[in-house]
Amino acid sequence: MSSETRPAFYALQQGGWRDYVTLLHPPYTLWHLSYVALGAALAPRMKWGLLGWTTLAFLLAMGVGAHALDELQGRPLRTRIPGRVLAVLAAASIGGATAIGVAVAIDSTPWLLAFVAFGAAVVVVYNLELFGGALHSSFWFAAAWGAFPALTGYFASAQRLRGEAIAIAGFAFLTSLVQRRLSTPVRLLRRRVVDVDGRIRLDDGTEQPVDAGLLAGAPETALQLLAAAMPLLAGALLLARVS
Repeated sequence: MSSETRPAFYALQQGGWRDYVTLLHPPYTLWHLSYVALGAALAPRMKWGLLGWTTLAFLLAMGVGAHALDELQGRPLRTRIPGRVLAVLAAASIGGATAIGVAVAIDSTPWLLAFVAFGAAVVVVYNLELFGGALHSSFWFAAAWGAFPALTGYFASAQRLRGEAIAIAGFAFLTSLVQRRLSTPVRLLRRRVVDVDGRIRLDDGTEQPVDAGLLAGAPETALQLLAAAMPLLAGALLLARVS
């Protein structure tokens, strides 16, 4: 399969504007932006304007900034975007997200500044693997890209945290762990493995060859289905709030 040579199932052919689309990790970015919407949809009062600004801030910091920093660390997506451009993209997007967060906090509640500070710090520390990569772990991935967007989406509208906020944060944390568990072996196969050789012998004596496609097929299909399901769940809850 030719797709096996790509660093990710969503990666486009190298070069030009396609590199920037690949850099955004479209299905995964939409997946994690859904957590913001899930949190907001559960708040006692639905504030659509705040949801829009919060989603934009996460799109900039997580969708652009985090992925630009990640690409600077070893080129995992094999894009041809110059390093200087990646650095500018990261600085501008994270700075823009921070500015949005500060403006919203000034207009609503200063407690939101704690969320802004945490978000700005964790996106840099995690993706640049600072402090010896201490925060570059499955736990911090699930906390920063799962629980945190859900809590922020809720708090921006409710200006407090209640039981349902903790519950949706737990949901986002666990589903992010699932994503991490499924994507880790797939990334290994796509980005580092050069050859797979083996076979499976069944109880009827037949044999099935083992290759990279067989090993990556099930977890990658599960990732694609979850990436489609999460925005649908968020959309359903938002439509319920409209009605």
